[in-house]
Amino acid sequence: MNLQSWWCSSPLLPLPKHQPPRHTTTTTHFCFLLPTKTKHYLFPASPILKQAAAASSANSQVSSSPEEGSKLASDLFDDELLSRVSAAPDAAEALRLISEERGSGGLVTASDCRLILSAALDRGNADLALSVFSAMRSTFGSGWGENATSVERWKWSRPDVHTYTLLVKGLAALLRVSDALRVVDCVCRVGVSPGEEVPFGKVVRCPSCMIAVSVAQPQQGIQVVSCSKCRYQYELVSGNILSMESEEISMDVPAWKRALQFLQVTKQNIPAAVHSIVVETPSGLARTHRFATETVDLPAQEGERVTVAVAAPLSVYREVGPIKLSARVPNFYPGEPMCLTNHEDGRESRLLRAPQKDAVRSMLSPSILFPIFVVLATGDAASGMLDPSLPPLIAAAAFSSLAVGATFSSLVLPQLNKLPQRLVDVTSIRQQLLSQYDVLQSRIKGLKKAAENEVWMLARMCQLENKIYAVGEPSYRARRNRVKRVREGLESSLKTRIELIESYARISSMIEIEVELDVDVVAAEAVSNVENIAQQIEQIMELENLEEKWRLQAEANDEAERLLSSEPLPADQISDR
Repeated sequence: MNLQSWWCSSPLLPLPKHQPPRHTTTTTHFCFLLPTKTKHYLFPASPILKQAAAASSANSQVSSSPEEGSKLASDLFDDELLSRVSAAPDAAEALRLISEERGSGGLVTASDCRLILSAALDRGNADLALSVFSAMRSTFGSGWGENATSVERWKWSRPDVHTYTLLVKGLAALLRVSDALRVVDCVCRVGVSPGEEVPFGKVVRCPSCMIAVSVAQPQQGIQVVSCSKCRYQYELVSGNILSMESEEISMDVPAWKRALQFLQVTKQNIPAAVHSIVVETPSGLARTHRFATETVDLPAQEGERVTVAVAAPLSVYREVGPIKLSARVPNFYPGEPMCLTNHEDGRESRLLRAPQKDAVRSMLSPSILFPIFVVLATGDAASGMLDPSLPPLIAAAAFSSLAVGATFSSLVLPQLNKLPQRLVDVTSIRQQLLSQYDVLQSRIKGLKKAAENEVWMLARMCQLENKIYAVGEPSYRARRNRVKRVREGLESSLKTRIELIESYARISSMIEIEVELDVDVVAAEAVSNVENIAQQIEQIMELENLEEKWRLQAEANDEAERLLSSEPLPADQISDR
């Protein structure tokens, strides 16, 4: 895992398929997919994992292709056809022109698509470039129907990293910054078509050890998860916030409690605000959660989708003989909110226990402990008058009972409540994949932010170059060369960042495939198997009922034959004989 942590913490370390020429060593590809220390692999024979190295080497060959926008040799286009296609209003018209000129049926390769994009951007036709890019992202199948027209028999290739780079730089040069930023956002989501309504979901972390434990998908409301690290169970409540009430509070902390916190004897955080929210799940169930936060900042607002991780409720337990054990984290009430994850901005807020409205004095308060000690001391003095050896025995019994109770509640009981290791081994690999996916998404988020800043800087350099050219003063020639060098440096840096984002996004998509194959496909197969088994049981029961009818009919016939054979003959028939 040292290699993995070094890999993820490097500021701008490219993946193996995009290494600069000065690096000659080869590292292990796709270290994020499977952990290095685990010995139990859930997907040892996955074709996705086996094709990872092949995909990396193929992309390495593609990355050595000529620069984007250059006039590559093409079997599909000539100068006249490319000029006509680049003037088309959208991708459909471009395919119609290609179909009329080159016949019915074919595939527009990635290099030919880049020729169209480059020619369209050169003549300022950004709408065509965006339309072709959207059509390329929408291409997932390679076949067509029997009644397809000649235009429909032509297909676009899927976009690659060079397509992304060419389009981002071209749109920035045309000062279409918002469109360029949308393309950068598309790079972060490889394999997602336009208008996507089935996202992977939001990764939710364990509120105790802060490792990824599950994915909150849009259709999910309430789910119970188990953490493979701390081996406790939690309930995740996902939904939209219907209403929210917040109140800033100022608690008067006693001097003795401040002294304990200063000496680091207790680490209890002081709440600054109390919040009460109502979360509605997709199924329509609404729940109220009341909690406190360390700051007055709101962890979420009305209308936003959130996931509240609460301690295991009373309904979640496991039976060990006659004993019911709840795998609930110590020092938390059943159903107490522990962490809130905002799906909109990805913030994770640790929640505190809200103070009670009608606060009851604690037994640890000196105002309560001192009278108790006085009463106990008076009782010891009174019992000493009856028997001098009685007070030490009472004190020893009391302290031993307290010690045994404290030891059992703080050490023994939490260990008993933990889930057995064999029960969490099933989900440990999946949670490790989700943890690595979370690290990748954080890395992509940082690279995306840096790429967006470079897009803005590149657009400003292009605008500045246009202004210098429009002024036309000879004295600005040296400054124009300086701006050109800065622009080339930004383009090179932006190309490297897009390659990194595309590589990380591709690995993230592979992890999504493995996780969803582990959950959704297996669940669907299980449902199908249950239905098949139910049909087989029904058929067997029908056969069994039919056989029972046959057996009853056979027994009735045998009984009738037996009665007929045992019936005595009449007297007249005997005399006749």
